[in-house]
Amino acid sequence: MAGRKIITICQWGGEFEADKDGSLSYRGGDAHAIDIDDQMKFNEFKMEVAEMFNCSISTMSIKYFLPGNRKTLITISNDKDLKRMIKFHGDSVTADIYVMTEEIVAVDVSNMPASRSSRTTLSEAVVPVDTPLNMKDDMVDDTTYPDVSLGLPLDVVDDTTHVDVDTQITMPTVISPVPLSISNEDKHMKAAQQWQNTITGVGQRFSGVHEFREALRKYAIAHQFAFRYKKNDSHRVTVKCKAEGCPWRIHASRLSTTQLICIKKMNATHTCDGAVVTTGYQATRSWVASIIMEKLKVFPNYKPKDIVNDIKQEYGIQLNYFQAWRGKEIAKEQLQGSYKEAYSQLPFFCEKIMETNPGSFATFTTKEDSSFHRLFVSFQASLYGFQQGCRPLLFLDSISLKSKYQGTLFAATAADGDDSVFPVAFSVVDAETDDNWHWFLLQVKSTLPTSRPITFVADRKKGLRESIAEIFPGSFHGYCLRYLTEQLMKDLKGQFSHEVKRLMVEDFFAAAYAPRHESFQRCLESIKSISLEAYNWLIQSEPMNWANAFFQGARYNHMSSNFGELFYSWASEAHELPITQMVEVIRGKIMELFYTRRTNSNQWMTRLTPSMEEKLEKESVKVRPLQVLLSGGNTFEVRGDTIEVVDIDHWDCSCKGWQLTGLPCCHAIAVIGCIGRSPYDYCSRYFTTESYRLTYSESVDPIPNVDRPMEKDSSLVTVTVTPPPTRRPPGRPTTKRFGSQEVVKRQLQCSRCKGVGHNKSTCK
Repeated sequence: MAGRKIITICQWGGEFEADKDGSLSYRGGDAHAIDIDDQMKFNEFKMEVAEMFNCSISTMSIKYFLPGNRKTLITISNDKDLKRMIKFHGDSVTADIYVMTEEIVAVDVSNMPASRSSRTTLSEAVVPVDTPLNMKDDMVDDTTYPDVSLGLPLDVVDDTTHVDVDTQITMPTVISPVPLSISNEDKHMKAAQQWQNTITGVGQRFSGVHEFREALRKYAIAHQFAFRYKKNDSHRVTVKCKAEGCPWRIHASRLSTTQLICIKKMNATHTCDGAVVTTGYQATRSWVASIIMEKLKVFPNYKPKDIVNDIKQEYGIQLNYFQAWRGKEIAKEQLQGSYKEAYSQLPFFCEKIMETNPGSFATFTTKEDSSFHRLFVSFQASLYGFQQGCRPLLFLDSISLKSKYQGTLFAATAADGDDSVFPVAFSVVDAETDDNWHWFLLQVKSTLPTSRPITFVADRKKGLRESIAEIFPGSFHGYCLRYLTEQLMKDLKGQFSHEVKRLMVEDFFAAAYAPRHESFQRCLESIKSISLEAYNWLIQSEPMNWANAFFQGARYNHMSSNFGELFYSWASEAHELPITQMVEVIRGKIMELFYTRRTNSNQWMTRLTPSMEEKLEKESVKVRPLQVLLSGGNTFEVRGDTIEVVDIDHWDCSCKGWQLTGLPCCHAIAVIGCIGRSPYDYCSRYFTTESYRLTYSESVDPIPNVDRPMEKDSSLVTVTVTPPPTRRPPGRPTTKRFGSQEVVKRQLQCSRCKGVGHNKSTCK
């Protein structure tokens, strides 16, 4: 069976540097490529990497970043971790791997990894050595705080047989005096002990039937029996034990002239073996929601399967997956607000955005049936920053939302003077269609009344090619290399090995980055020698829109539309929230980003931004061996490994480095030094610290009372917005793999004759 396959770019010998936003960049070192699949064992992969870099396998660790998160390194330590890494990069052709050497140290129990499950148990915490032996009793028997069991399941203190699904933790022997022999039944009794006396007998009063039903349900759970209603209405409730022949029975009814419910009759005797009833009959969805509410606040990714396990351990009730899932949905709605209500608040919400942030744009459209269609948001601070300090360069991309009503997030992001992501505008739409992209670009056009020709980096499909040309005449559209690569791999019909495809991808990227026609053609000829089909595909894919040698716009060497990964990571964190809350989370992230970068830039003492200062310094180092031949005009010849021509007036060098990056190349710096000028005078104004401060000079302001009902005198009070008809389908979402699925097919190879297309058992 074919396995998923990716190309790992293994890097070693460099070091990580922290950027302003906390993300990590890897500098220096060597890099090699290895193709792996989900059949490869971790030890095999580790040995191959160790052999490649000639380092010790015992002191080597392998790490990677999750897609969209450059702040946290993930360690690969076993086969499962390796398969997860491949799965996480399923939509990519390549994955970056970082190889590090570490000193061998003694195992420190206090630094043991926590469970990778969303459940949090006491077994994940290290118990202090000097803990008194009666600590268990103090924690378990104290029932005055019923919410304790929600955050930290108390029964786990007594149960060393409980292990997490992914990680088994061996507790230090120093805590062995804690008793470990409590049975599951005893554990259940301790978890539900607080409910044993919710029903006391005849004469007990309740504020209403709802309170009585809740008390009855908890009482049944604590005593482990199931019941059924004989009568159940707004003024009387009669219940009997579900077991046939059992005499347990209770009747409560309303006291005359009041709303109070009083127990009138009760037979508290059970002749059945109620403890064997462990189904979820007593556990309604609202009850499950009330139990998990507090824990869900702390752990938003609390999984239904873990809810099932925890309620079974704590209360002795066996739920099914659907009960747990529905209970979680109800709890989420109670915590986050109603999805349906969020759509109805959109008119008020857009009004508040423009009121609290004057100059901002917030608009929405509905369909004929008043269901939600599209929402567009762009803050004045972003629009001003883009026009004053950013290059006329926009990246267009999208991300699917996994909320109750699904949808897609569109975003237009830019690059600031320090080459970091700058959010310009975003939109939430019901689906990714050509028409929605066209509408989004119309909104961007209306918010950016600029005469500068804009360069877009985006996919060539989804109607973007036609919409960009129509809405932004005179602009430039650079095709995203990531999408082109995936489409090329998908369209290739030949049976190419993974190694051959990897070589073609490398040549394709080399052709795209090649600054001159000659080097571009050499790369394409290399592809042609491998596959005429791939060569023809690339020739027909309009190289003038993706190759540096022909592209007329200014991309500043940014070749992929996923430049705005930081922005999409924000959306991923909030994609399950109701629409207004999701937008509010994104607004808060933008507000924080502007403040942090504005504050940091006020400390800079350099003329250029830090990253551009570093790039200019690297080019300056290359100047020493160069020889400049002066002339009477403004054109100079620079000799080194190659002979280049520099036109100082037009900021042009025949190596094309100056034009592609906006910073003087080493040949230009050599000429600038000879004529007694400063290289800073020939850098793009967008890279100066002054422009960077202008970019973040304005602020995104908070939006108070987001969930407040609309005022009666609001002009938008008559607008009704209902949720879109599209809802998340039942069951687990399918994993979509775009483009790279052809790359991941494993080539079968015989271990006996080394031939391909068969294995050892079928070898002839």
